Amino acid sequence: MDRFALCRALEEAGVPATSYEIADCPGRHRAVDRYFLDGHDGDWTVGVHERGTRQVFERFADEGEACRWIHDRLLGGEPSPVDPAPGEPAGPGPDPEALRRQADDDLEAALSELRRRAAGTPGREHPGKPAEGDGPA
Repeated sequence: MDRFALCRALEEAGVPATSYEIADCPGRHRAVDRYFLDGHDGDWTVGVHERGTRQVFERFADEGEACRWIHDRLLGGEPSPVDPAPGEPAGPGPDPEALRRQADDDLEAALSELRRRAAGTPGREHPGKPAEGDGPA
């Protein structure tokens, strides 16, 4: 998947265009807080744009990997879309309102993690997995 296929997939899935900013995709009004994908030729960055500041979460040498990172966050970790075989129906798409709520929740979680890191507050490395010192020894 390249960034143009990602733009089409997000649009077809009903993800609000204000939730993301993808290099070379048609420009639309952007929310103050959004995910971004930027780069070219083996240097791709993904992260969160918050109040005029970009926080890079990951760097990739492969455009497809960067696209999958954004895709998974905006579509709740669902597998990347594949084209149906010729003549096969694509099936019903996800509920756009549920996608918007999930994208908003995921973005808020990413922003909370960013604020926690900036404040130097200890936190969990992986959701659902106890951090060091949590739980029984």
